[in-house]
Amino acid sequence: MFFNPSKFLFLMTLISGTLISISSNSWMGAWMGLEINLLSFIPLMINTNNLMATEASLKYFLTQALASSTLLFSVILLNHNNFFAFYFPESNYIINLMINSSLLLKMGAAPFHFWFPSIMEGLNWFNSFLLMTWQKIAPLMLISYCWEKNLIIIIIIMSVMVGSLGGLNQTSLRKLMAYSSINHIGWMLAALITGENLFFLYFILYSFLSLSIIFLFNSFKMFHLNQMFSLSNSALIKFCLMISLLSLGGLPPFLGFLPKWIIIQNLVESNHIFLISIMVTMTLITLYFYLRVAYSSFMMANSELKWSFSLNQNNLNLYAFVLSIFSIAGLFLITLMFNIF
Repeated sequence: MFFNPSKFLFLMTLISGTLISISSNSWMGAWMGLEINLLSFIPLMINTNNLMATEASLKYFLTQALASSTLLFSVILLNHNNFFAFYFPESNYIINLMINSSLLLKMGAAPFHFWFPSIMEGLNWFNSFLLMTWQKIAPLMLISYCWEKNLIIIIIIMSVMVGSLGGLNQTSLRKLMAYSSINHIGWMLAALITGENLFFLYFILYSFLSLSIIFLFNSFKMFHLNQMFSLSNSALIKFCLMISLLSLGGLPPFLGFLPKWIIIQNLVESNHIFLISIMVTMTLITLYFYLRVAYSSFMMANSELKWSFSLNQNNLNLYAFVLSIFSIAGLFLITLMFNIF
């Protein structure tokens, strides 16, 4: 089991908080939804048997409280903007910058990312998956309501650079996935430039590929890179892990390349040549540390232990194969779209 059934109520509250934020017609309602989401995620993070989880929950609360207070202050200023605009003509732009900055801090985009890898290090794989995927929905959708294009382009460049370069010297798999998530935040923001439909496509595929990788990491209790060398299991498991990692990195012809290809095409048509050049170059660096993880588990001459994990091997092989077969199916989808367009 990924989570304790007794915390199912908090999980439902977490989902409802996000839905309240993205469906609210006022900034105050969006702020309330974010607070409900925050207060329901903290109990999911706390583990009395793990001090690192308790420390991570405290760090997360303080960081999110700072972002929430900044957002609330910005909303109050926005309601009195007519008064401030008389004395400060640029007040509307400054308020939008404050709102964008607070939402970027909530999702962990660079340069507001410093809390994200350290908190990921103290969580289990299920909470890490929530932090990497679901907790980004509300801030990303709220940013699309008060879009500051020049700021977002700078954030995209910084996120893809920090996410790719920061993961190079990491031996912790959770920190490596955290920097990978920061890199994908840049691609999600780039998807929002072209439209929300492309963002939803990218987010769904990113969540699915992250789930397939985290499922394998959680099954074998893998948390560090050196543990990958002792992954004594069938070649099918190692092959599925390698396919999922390469697909998450956006290597053609796997499924993860499909949304990146559409983003590249739309940004080129919008004359964002410099932006897409940096994004593609930095993504090649992320493929390097994905390959390092895959190589550690897929070595042909590795030594295997006599004992094995107490897992249902047949079911695990089936689940891993089903999750990775969709990544391989990206070849068919890309070929189909190429023939259509």
